[in-house]
This record gives sequence, structure tokens and C-alpha cells, in this order.
Amino acid sequence: MEVKTYNSYYTIAVSEKDVWKNIVRRAHASDFHHTWYYHSLETEGKPFLFLFRHKENFIALPLLKRKIEGTEYFDCTSVYGYAGPISNVPFSELEDRMIAEFAVAFESFLLSEKIVSVFSRLHPLLNQDILLKRLGGLHTTGKTVAIDLTGPYELQVQNYRRAIRMKINQLRRKGFVVREANCSSELRSFVKIYIQNMIKVNASESYFFDEDYFKNLLNAEDFDSKLLLAYYNNEITSGLILTCSDNIMQTHLAATSNDFLHDAPMKLLFDEATIVGRRLDMKYLHLGGGVGGKEDSLFVFKSGFSNLFFDFKTWRYIANEPVYNQLVEERCKNKEFEHVIFPLYRSR
Repeated sequence: MEVKTYNSYYTIAVSEKDVWKNIVRRAHASDFHHTWYYHSLETEGKPFLFLFRHKENFIALPLLKRKIEGTEYFDCTSVYGYAGPISNVPFSELEDRMIAEFAVAFESFLLSEKIVSVFSRLHPLLNQDILLKRLGGLHTTGKTVAIDLTGPYELQVQNYRRAIRMKINQLRRKGFVVREANCSSELRSFVKIYIQNMIKVNASESYFFDEDYFKNLLNAEDFDSKLLLAYYNNEITSGLILTCSDNIMQTHLAATSNDFLHDAPMKLLFDEATIVGRRLDMKYLHLGGGVGGKEDSLFVFKSGFSNLFFDFKTWRYIANEPVYNQLVEERCKNKEFEHVIFPLYRSR
């Protein structure tokens, strides 16, 4: 087994599939972003799970380790989406001593592995800041939107923005219908629409996925996932990939055909997704937020479905300040930045 032992903490490599899956399975709360499968797809860095044990309890933190080119050092980041730490105990019930010992162990690990900094997007629904505030580096980046699926569906719809309710009804009257994809040709059509969308918005290379990525995602063992498609006259107009883990349904990837942008069928897909979530006993449909946590047009669109907001936080931790400052000095001279980038030395 590729498990390194350091007294009370361990690192679990992505090759240790069963160990990783067992830890996530035992967590009090988690999402598909924490799973072995989702991390196995990563190419940006080397995925690993930092595991700290205290008596019968544990804290685990999935990360991606990256080499800092031209140096002997490394840094860590998180997968795309909402990750951060998990535990078999609610964070609000963790003993102060366990939190303190976790902080010491993690700092020791970072220094021993020459890891200069850590960046992680945190999960808005899991209260992870209770644990990480002892280490510092927490930043509130923006808000995310979720739809509560535990109350009456009629009340949920009443909370939609009036224009959205009207549009959904209009789409249904016009003949738009939503179906769950169940064959490879439907998936292939969605992938084409998705790629079309990414080209249109000039997305970075990391957002371009091939058909195998989507196929494997929909067949993953670690979580349930579905592809909903909106049809008009037997033509696919848009699609939405949903993931289900514990009691959280998450919108993952979505796309609309250029030919149907004016119809906005994604509004119907979001509503139909809540019906699927209720059938599966999900507590929330988490829609996420704007790009980079901003309250932009995407956030405004999502907030039209619900006024239930959660803080989206990131964790930006500097483990070796002298080396971090040296790297910034060497690589960021005479550069101006429109946004706060972390770690700053990776800015282009």
C-alpha cells in the first residue's frame, strides 16, 4: 500500500482506491468532489488524501500536489468544484484538542514535504471553516445558491423569480420536455453542445472534456450522476449533468445549443432537476455561484430560483512565508493584477 505513516497522520495516494473510498464513505458529510473517482480524473497535479487520526475519529483533506518549476518546492491546490476537509464527526462537535493537533500535524507535514502554500475551494454547505480558522487564511469569495428540496414543491416554485416561473410554463406549453439520457448517442450530442459552448465563451483548456470523461462520470461507482436533456421536436436543446452524494444534489456541467439560446431551456432543466432530487430524497439542489465566486450574470440567473444563499470560502494558507515571498519577488516583479491571485507566484 502506498500509505506513508507519520505518527498520527498519513498520506493516501490516488492509487489506494479502496482506502480513499472507505474514508469518504465513513465521513459525516461529503460531496462527489471528495471522492476517489473525481480525483482520479485530475491531471493538474498529483492527488492525495491527508488523513489525521485522533482516537477513533479522523479529519481528511483531499489535495493536488504540484511541483513549483525551477525549485525544490511544491504547492497544493484543490480539484475544480467544492472540496475541503471532511470528518466522521460534524465539525461543530470536534474537540478543541483534536483541532489543535490537526493544525500542528498538517503544518509539520507541509514543512517536511517542502510544500510552500495550499489553496482549497471549500464546500459552502459543510461548515469547514470551523476547523480551518485555527490555521488562518480563510477568505469569503462570494455566495452560492441552493434550492431547499425538503419543503412543498409548490412553495419552492413560488420562490422563483416571476419571470422564471413564466418562462418555465411557456416552455412546457410550447412543447419542451425533459428526459434523462440513456444511450451513447444522447451523450454524444450533449458533448458536442458542451464543446460548442466552451468555444463560444473562450473557456480555458481545462474546461474542454472528451466524451470518455462524461461517459466515465455518468458510470462512476462513488456517486450517482445523471444527464438531463431538454428536447424540442425530438431535438436536444440543452443538457445538465447532476451528481448526488449523501443528501446533496449538485449541478456539475451544463450547456445549451446556440440554436436555442433565445428559448432559455436551462430554466426548465433546473426545475426538472429539483423534481429528480426530491424523488431521490436529496435535501438540497446546490446550483453554485458566479464565475470565481463573483455576483455576476450567472449568479443573478441562479439566484432567480432561490433566496437560500451560502458563503463560498477559499482557504489560502502560506506554510513557508520566506520561500513564498522570495518566489513572489522573483516571479512577479513589475506585474499588475486585476484580481487577487493565490498563490501569487503562479500568476501569468
